[in-house]
Amino acid sequence: MMGGPEAAQLPPDAIEVGTVVDAWGVKGWLKVLPHSSDPQALFSSKRWLLLPRAGNLPADAPLADASVSQNARLLRVREARHHAKVVVAQIDGIESRDEALELRGGQLFVPRSSFPTPQIDEYYWVDLIGLTVVNREGLDLGCVAALHPTGPHSVLVLESLDSEKKKSQRMIPFVAAFVDSVSLQERKIVVDWQADY
Repeated sequence: MMGGPEAAQLPPDAIEVGTVVDAWGVKGWLKVLPHSSDPQALFSSKRWLLLPRAGNLPADAPLADASVSQNARLLRVREARHHAKVVVAQIDGIESRDEALELRGGQLFVPRSSFPTPQIDEYYWVDLIGLTVVNREGLDLGCVAALHPTGPHSVLVLESLDSEKKKSQRMIPFVAAFVDSVSLQERKIVVDWQADY
């Protein structure tokens, strides 16, 4: 691909923000499925990093593996905009539908440092993953393993080990009625939730 995406390496703070799902139109635009209903991280950066999941890379290859992160390609974004439930983007050096189709299935990353600053009481999901969740009595309910959108709000998915060292999961709505506080500095979320819920 002449003048297309150039070789790059994922920075240590790279966060996956979307997947190239298809070409859009005939002039080389990409159709991107964002991982967030509010894909501001995609719009906040004019440089995306694409990691192809093709060839000899296994689907579950860890990103920290140098052989994986060194396969990244730098995409310089000319224009990006919402289109229905996806983002469509024009990339420097991608001029045809065939060139855009070559990037299909690639994962898109941007450095965490380029994310817009969230408003008070707003958090990026990536910042909540790994935080310890305790209830008002100080009982450890587990660590945030994932968040799931459910329409009007998200749900924290917690993982913990029970007394027999077996993994268990618990789900707590991430809404003010149940979440008392979030401290990214202390890496802790306090909730109004009991262990037997």
